[in-house]
Amino acid sequence: MARILLLHSAYGLRPAVHEAADRLRAAGHEVEVPDLYDGRVVDTVKAGMAIKDEIGTEGLLKRAVAAAAPHSEHGLVYAGFSMGGALAQNLALADERARGLLLMHGTSDMTDDAATEIPVQLHVADPDPFESDDWLNAWYLRMRRAGAEAEVYRYRGAGHLFTDPELPDHDAEAAERAWAIALGFLAELSD
Repeated sequence: MARILLLHSAYGLRPAVHEAADRLRAAGHEVEVPDLYDGRVVDTVKAGMAIKDEIGTEGLLKRAVAAAAPHSEHGLVYAGFSMGGALAQNLALADERARGLLLMHGTSDMTDDAATEIPVQLHVADPDPFESDDWLNAWYLRMRRAGAEAEVYRYRGAGHLFTDPELPDHDAEAAERAWAIALGFLAELSD
């Protein structure tokens, strides 16, 4: 069993995030799913980014840290969707007890002095409007320099949030492949 903190995208805590958490629980994992938007859920990226900007990146990080704190002493696997992945990456790189990092559709910038030896798995559309090839190459090299065991899985033709069945980006085949690989990754991180 892995202990997972699963962070939602800029759309808010949508049903797809709860479904993902249920999928992880069915595989035997313990999953916490904080609501970083105080119950607000939106239907467009623009509306989601407006909430993100209102709260601010620092505010979202503080909320995510507060959600992680009661569960982190035993080592968390940080996971997230798009914006939530960026937040999860920041938390994982700052947590010496982190067990792993699962990124669905999003990454974050990192400093050149970051150091971690955690396993990292990224699932991303190919191409992705928010994760360009140049960005992903630089991100991968920085992760490797930091000491992370990084794996990147690209899904040709899938939309950005391809695991969310309620969004136009959804790609059922890519989503099932991503979840199968992610569940194998999480099984390796289990106690």
